[in-house]
Formats: sequence, structure tokens, C-alpha cells
Amino acid sequence: MARVVSLFLPTWPTDRFRRQAGYVAPPAETPLVLVGRQGNRRVVTAADLAAQSMGVRVGMPATKAQVLVQGLLVKDADPRADAEALERLAVWALRFSPIVTVDPPDGIVIDTTGADHLHGGETAMLEGLIGRLAMSGVTAQAAVADSWGAAHALARHVARPAAVAPSDHGAAVLRDLPLEALRIAPQVTAALRTLGFDRIGELLAQPRAPLTLRFGPELGRRIDQAVGDAAELIESVRPADLIEVRRAFAEPIGAPETIARYISKLVAELCERLEAGGLGARRLDLICRRVDNDVQAVRVGMATPVRDVKRMTRLLCDKIETIAPGFGIEMMTLAATLAEPFGRRQMASLLIEETAADVSDLVDTLMNRVGERAIYRMAPVASDVPERSVCRVPAMAADSGTGWPGHWPRPSRLLAHPEPVETVALLPDHPPVSFTWRGVRRRVQRADGPERVFGEWWKRDAELVAVRDYFRVEDDAGERYWLYRAGDGEDATTGSHRWFVHGVFG
Repeated sequence: MARVVSLFLPTWPTDRFRRQAGYVAPPAETPLVLVGRQGNRRVVTAADLAAQSMGVRVGMPATKAQVLVQGLLVKDADPRADAEALERLAVWALRFSPIVTVDPPDGIVIDTTGADHLHGGETAMLEGLIGRLAMSGVTAQAAVADSWGAAHALARHVARPAAVAPSDHGAAVLRDLPLEALRIAPQVTAALRTLGFDRIGELLAQPRAPLTLRFGPELGRRIDQAVGDAAELIESVRPADLIEVRRAFAEPIGAPETIARYISKLVAELCERLEAGGLGARRLDLICRRVDNDVQAVRVGMATPVRDVKRMTRLLCDKIETIAPGFGIEMMTLAATLAEPFGRRQMASLLIEETAADVSDLVDTLMNRVGERAIYRMAPVASDVPERSVCRVPAMAADSGTGWPGHWPRPSRLLAHPEPVETVALLPDHPPVSFTWRGVRRRVQRADGPERVFGEWWKRDAELVAVRDYFRVEDDAGERYWLYRAGDGEDATTGSHRWFVHGVFG
């Protein structure tokens, strides 16, 4: 089942204007409109959220908007710059899926069929997409559905800010939406309202022939596209410097072994292009165009730049089962949508042994099965505060050279959050005699400490005087724990003097 994301940017022109202005951009609370000419009149072509909340609407005369809103900032519209920036944004969105196109004037469409699991699921994918845009100053709404038409409608009339339609939804998610959600001409919408139609469900209940006779085939085509009865081709954008190869077939192909054979040929040809540019591929997109104009896409990623024909072929062939050839594939395109400089490694001689095994091939295989974010390793961070001294990095990330403190042992398991315990202890320097954790009382047999950890005053004012005293303790069952007391045991301003378990020694 196909899945399509529609990304709606309701204030794209004004957002782009503010981003382009940079540090001299007007603040978000200042109402801003962009105006252009409509015949001999100057009318509002775009208004930000602040201006809209004060009653300004697109199509309103510029003079009326200025009278309506005191302190309104008026700038000239630049539709060409808006379109070019939207194209660049679509290229950026290629990181989410191999098939992305613009939906002018204020949208982007992404075919995410089979790619959502790489981003933590559809809900997490939409939240990540909207969140990244929000951090860049771009307001966005997004929806995912079975078709471009349905996703387009939900993104503009349902998403707040995201909406996920169930698979195989048909017309169910569209019935209560207004006629404008069908992407039909405004004059057709006005004529339908004159006839008494207000919702899409009312149109679906009518015979198709009278509607086609009166309004032409476009209305029926939009309805079929929205409910998923008619396919809608998504022509993906491509960066100008994209390295890609393609092959067209005189006779459509469909057998898995045939697809695998041509994948191998395309990979070999792509590697020659990569070698000529001194590059290695970090991400490959295989796009298969069927005879019915449907497009099947496969994406694989690599943890490091790769130019190994055998390895790249295997990663792509592992995904052949996700390709539905239908009545046959008439063209295959393979692109390195993410390429980086390829660093050559010195080959080991018989007198020099490899110091470490190359596990990048294994990492690539796992990454393409469960998602890039699911494969990682823990790396040290220069911080004495235990929960800040570790972070997740990509599995094949270079060693930063930072290490964990070696003067005091650290537990093999650090709890996600310190858990409070009830203790019996003498203040200020003695370890607890016993402690109760998760409902079980444990008597301490041995202890070592304290190790004093100070707060990082340069991060938060509250940590100026914050102190923790850590102890390694062993209970009567031989289990070892990492406990700390919040505060120095004497001054109440340094902490609450409560005890916590922060880790467990193996």
C-alpha cells in the first residue's frame, strides 16, 4: 500500500522573507504582509500569522490592510524567489524519502512508501519533519495518507499540526471535508456550492455522469485521485550535482533475478562515476518506473562512504522483495543522493596485522533493516556529571579522543534517571548502613567513597553550589550499587541531602 506525505507551509512567503532577512528580520509578533499587483491594484499575496489574527486576508487591497492593522509591515512579494526556495526545500526533504516533489505554491509531497520505519514510524517521522522546519522558522502542517490527494486535503483541513490516516482508508477520511480539499478550480467550487453541495461526502453520493457532463472530467479525476482509485505520478526533484545512472528496457522486466542482474550493472556504472569524482556513496536511491507510470523506490544507506560494487549490490538486492513490478518495469534509475569524499585506506601487508576488524558492512546491513537511528554506540563526553558524560553517536563515527574519568570506577549500567532510596546513614561523610530500593531493603557490607561531584555552574545558575557525594556500596548478597547523596551533608543550599541509586556494577 502506497503512503504519501503532504507538507503544507501556510505562511511560506513570509517565513522565507524572515529567513532571508536573517538577524535584521522583524520579530514574529510584528504583523507582516507581502503585496503584489493584480491589474492596477496592489493586493495582499501573503500574510503571516500575526497579520491574519488581526483580520488581514490574502486578496485584500494593501491600503485596506494598512488601515485595518496599525504598525503593519508591508513588503513586496517575490513569487519567483518563493518558488526557487520551495524547490531547494524539496531537495532537502530527499533525506526522508527518494521521491519528493514540490506542490506549489505552498507545499511539498513525499512518497514515503516503505520508508517510515527508518524514521521511527509515521507519527515520529511527521513530528521530526515539522520540528526541523519549526527550528528553522518555517510553520508547517503535515499529513500522511494513501494518496497525494487525500494527504493534501488532510494537511490543509485536518492536521493540527500532523495527521496520520489509517492504511486503506478509501473515502472515509474525506467525507466531512469541504469541497476546497479536492484541489478543484475556485469557480467549480463556487458553482457546486450554488447547487447546494458543501462537503466531499455529498459529491461522492451523487452519480458521476451528471457531474462530468456539467463540470467536465477534471472533477471526477480529482475525486478518484483523492480516494485512491486513480494513480497520480510524483516526479521527484533532483539536485543539479546528483550522480546517477539509468537504464531503459525495450521489454519490461519483472523477475527478481532479472532486477538483481540489472542492479549489479547499474551499481558498477555508478561506482565508475563515483571513482572519477573521488567520492563514495553514503545513500543510494533505486527508482523503478513501471509501465503503468507507477514508481517503486528503494533506499539504502551506508555508515561510511562506500564504493564497493559487491557490497552496494547486496544491500540493494536485499530490498528487491519490497519492489512490486506490476506489469513490468520499463526504466531503472540509481542515484547516489548522498556522496562524500572517499578516503583510501592503506592495505595491510603480511608483516602488519589489522588492529581492528572492519564492521561497517555489518552496520550497513543492520541499519537498513531496523533504521539508522537504531544502530549507535555510546561515546564519552567531557563532563564530570555522570548523566552528561555519555552520548549516542553513529556506529561508525570517528573516535573523538575523549575518555571517561579513570580515577574512580564507573558502573556498567547507568540508570536513565537517578532513583530515590530510603537510607540509614551518618552525615556528612559516612556511607549508608542500609538502603531500601524498589521495595527491597538491602544491608550494606562494604562501601568506598565519597567521590564528590560538583555542579556545572556555567550551564545553570542552580548548579553554582550543587554537590553530589557518590559511594560504591556492596550489600549482603554481594550486589554492588552506585549511590549518591544530594548535597554535602552539612549545608542545605548544596542539595536536599536525599539519597539516590544512579547505577549498578556488573
